[in-house]
This record gives sequence, structure tokens and C-alpha cells, in this order.
Amino acid sequence: MRRRILIVGGDAAGMSAASTARRGLGDAADVIVFERGTVTSYSACGIPYWVGGEVADRDDLVVRTPDEHRANGIDVRTRHEVVAMDAVAKRVLVRSPAGEEWEAYDDLVLATGAEPIRPDIPGVDAGSVFGVQSLDDGARVLHALGDVPAPTCAVVIGSGYIGLEMAEALVRRGLRTTVVDRADQPMRTLDPEMGELVARAMTATGIRLLMGHAVDEIVTRDGRVAGVRAGAHEIPADLVVLGLGVRARSDVARSAGLPTGPADAILTEPSQRVTGHPHVWAGGDCASSRHRLFDRPVHIPLGTHANKQGWVIGRNLAGHDAEFDGVVGTAITRICSREIARTGLGEADARDEGHDVVAAVVEGATRAGYYPGVGSLTVKLVADRADRRGPGAPIVGGEGAALRLHTLAPGGWTGKTVDDLVMCDLAYAPPFSPVWDPVQTAGRVLLGRM
Repeated sequence: MRRRILIVGGDAAGMSAASTARRGLGDAADVIVFERGTVTSYSACGIPYWVGGEVADRDDLVVRTPDEHRANGIDVRTRHEVVAMDAVAKRVLVRSPAGEEWEAYDDLVLATGAEPIRPDIPGVDAGSVFGVQSLDDGARVLHALGDVPAPTCAVVIGSGYIGLEMAEALVRRGLRTTVVDRADQPMRTLDPEMGELVARAMTATGIRLLMGHAVDEIVTRDGRVAGVRAGAHEIPADLVVLGLGVRARSDVARSAGLPTGPADAILTEPSQRVTGHPHVWAGGDCASSRHRLFDRPVHIPLGTHANKQGWVIGRNLAGHDAEFDGVVGTAITRICSREIARTGLGEADARDEGHDVVAAVVEGATRAGYYPGVGSLTVKLVADRADRRGPGAPIVGGEGAALRLHTLAPGGWTGKTVDDLVMCDLAYAPPFSPVWDPVQTAGRVLLGRM
């Protein structure tokens, strides 16, 4: 009897698992994907650039369509939503346009993704309040931007990655845009001096920042968004974007008794098998990852992790012994004119984790100072005083700054010291770097302080 593998979710983790398992198992298994939407294998990370007009068309964000997956032997069923599961009987309840039906499995892969956090405040369910997690979400924002009369002002609640990327997109569309957050600075994962650099870039682009204020209400009039009230402030708004982060979409898993951890993420083993459930796997934004620097589960929803975890699941379904080795908190984005990257732990987080750390902030250049197009960048290097290994580093700068993180992230991953960083054989040519790259200059300053 052919093995039956059911996969819930048709984006990065789900389709990576499906494609890898299909290649490994051939005709020995049926691989069936239930996707509640209409598209598969798309780049959610590209949605702000589509909304902002830098990406012309929604289809540009779709890597592989359902029909292309079907041509590769994967049974993709769109508009099919899994609404319940029975881990004991090994079956899931699927809702489709034809009704509801229980589907049995030999192995089940949960790749249900994440959903935007919606604050419990009046007005949050109004029609012009948008979370941005799927292509359909992006399409709804664009539709709202095309309303008559056209919206002229927007508020973004929250100042994490997606919130700030969407704020820039709305400014590009000509809207007066305000970011409101209870935090004292944008991107609270950055230490204060680095967050200040981001704030300056945003205000220079025309984004208004209202920091240190919690949102009390989304004001509506005649059923439409009219503004946002935060303490004594009421900011006019025709539309509101939620940028408060996401939680794992794990309601079905939790209802079935599967274990969850931070942000409701499903707890898994390094194999991506769900803890305590040998025939259930989970990957992507609905699943937890092990943080290598403090060895506990975290929820860091990124497409890089999702694709790797899906690949691990597919390999294991095909009989291999693969593991996802964890994360160190590496992330990158561009906000207005600034590239922003970070890996590991910032200074405050490292101290909270019990590290006795030393930090150095260095301002440098993206190229040799005399080379045309040279830009500025700031590196903050943080390392443990005792073992000289990095808890982490953020970088903020102009074009060419952020990918220097690819020098620093492997060091945190492998446990290299600041001494190793300073003496590492990095490439040099005037169009790319000064003779001493700023990350190595930061390492030298840090060694002097140790």
C-alpha cells in the first residue's frame, strides 16, 4: 500500500518538504498538499516592495505555481483548509468548496505559517485595518490604495521589520505616514544607538515617528477608519497597517494536543518531528527553532528557516537522517536609505542572558574613501569578555553595508573568537572595502577594550 503524506500549507516549508519528499520517494508515496489560499511557493518578504511599487506584479513574487508543482507529481489542492486534526487516529478534517471530509495520513507535515498579531483595542476589526502576511493581504492593501477618494494618510502600528518596510512602501505611494509604537525607538531588537540611526533615516524620508506611545483605539466614523488614538495624540488615518509582529498559526495543532512554545510555535526535535508525535512534522513560521546561543526554543519566522526546515522534513520522510541545526538570530532588511543587519544578541540582550560583554561601536566606510560612491556604515560588535566569542553584532549603513553580516554570522554560528575575526583573510579592493574592513576594525577596537 502506498504511503500517504499530507502537508498542510503550500508556501516555503510545505512545498520544500513536498518537493524533497517527492524526489526522494518517487512513486512509493502520495504527496498531498492542502493550501487554504490559491497560490503556492511565494515570497511573503516581497510584499512591501510590491505594495510600494518596486515590484510591478503579484505574479513576480510567485516562485512556482500549483500547476507547476502538480506537473512534478505533487497533488496540490488549493482552497482546502485543515480545520481539525486527530493525532491518535492519524487524520485531519479538511474544509473545501465541496464541504468537509476527514483525510487519513501516514505522515503529516504542518506548515501553516504565521498570522499578524492583532491588538485587543477598539476598531481593530475595521475594514481598512490590515495585517500583512500573505499575497492576499498585500492585494487588499493595494485595493484600498486605489479607493475613491484615494487615501492620503496612514498609520503603522508597530516598528518591527514588516511595520517599517510597509511604512516606507506607503510613503512611496504618496501617503503621509506615521509609525506608532510603545517602544522608545524603532526596531527594538537593536541597541539604542543603532535604533537611533534607523530613526534618523525614517524621519529624513518623511515618516513621522511617535515612539513611547501605546495605541488605545483605532477611531472609526461611519464604519471607516478615521484615525488612531495613542494617549493624548489622535493621528488622522485612512488606513492602518499592523506591524506588531506575528504569532504562529498553530490553533489546530494546539487543539489536538501538540506541544507549543514561544509565540504559540509548535515544538519540534532537530529532525523537525513534533515532540512526542513520531508521525507529525512541523516547519516554517508555525514551528519553533533552537537558538544556538542560549539553547532553548525561539520563534523567529523567516523564509530562510522555513525553506531549510522543509528540506530537512522532506529528507527525513524519504529515509535520511537530517537535522535543522538551529538559528543565531541573523536578519537583514532595508529601511529607507539604510541597510540594517543583525546576528546573535545585542548588548542589552546579552547582559540579560548573563553574559559579561564588551562592546565597540565603529563608524566606517563601505568602500575605500577615495572611491566614487563610498557610503557610511556603523558596526557594533559585542563579545563575551571571558571566551572572546560573539553574542552578536548589528550593522546599519548605506548600500553595501548589510551583507558584511555574512562575515560575522558564521563566526557566531561556529563559535569563533574576535581574534579570529580580526585575522580572517577577507577580500579587499577599493570598490568594495577599505583595507581594514569596518567589521575587522571593530574587532580590533574590541580587543583593545578586553
